[in-house]
Amino acid sequence: MSNNSSYDKSFPVSWEELHRNSRALAWRLLEMSTFKGIIAVTRGGLVPAAIVARELDIRLIDTVCVQSYNEKNKGTVNLLKDPSNADAGKNWLIVDDLVDTGETIKAIRLKLPDAHYATVYAKPSGREQVDTFITEVSQDTWIYFPWDMEMKPAPTISERAKK
Repeated sequence: MSNNSSYDKSFPVSWEELHRNSRALAWRLLEMSTFKGIIAVTRGGLVPAAIVARELDIRLIDTVCVQSYNEKNKGTVNLLKDPSNADAGKNWLIVDDLVDTGETIKAIRLKLPDAHYATVYAKPSGREQVDTFITEVSQDTWIYFPWDMEMKPAPTISERAKK
């Protein structure tokens, strides 16, 4: 396990930005739109998968439930639930919010080798693991998704300088 000190930068993503980028992902996937359904990678892939499903008019949605890391720790990938009937992934679209190191996708790919893997954000270490993505961010960046943040007043510049 490593600690979050490897993340020098932060990248907060708003709901609007996530929606816009998820729609851009759907546009990119439209020409391949022969998918039987979507498998959302929980938990981060749930929101992008819902947006992509709406935009591509896909009604069949399943999940692959995974536990792998949080902001403080990276650990081994633990598959908590496989998708119901995904035929090794043939003609299925796997959607996640982010590929970081690629370890989560590698673990899922063992079960679903024939699926098409798409993420909204990709980091260099995991980029080769996905078939389609929209935005690349540096490896040393922690992405704060809208569900990770709460609205509160920001300190002023002078308040920050006093700390």
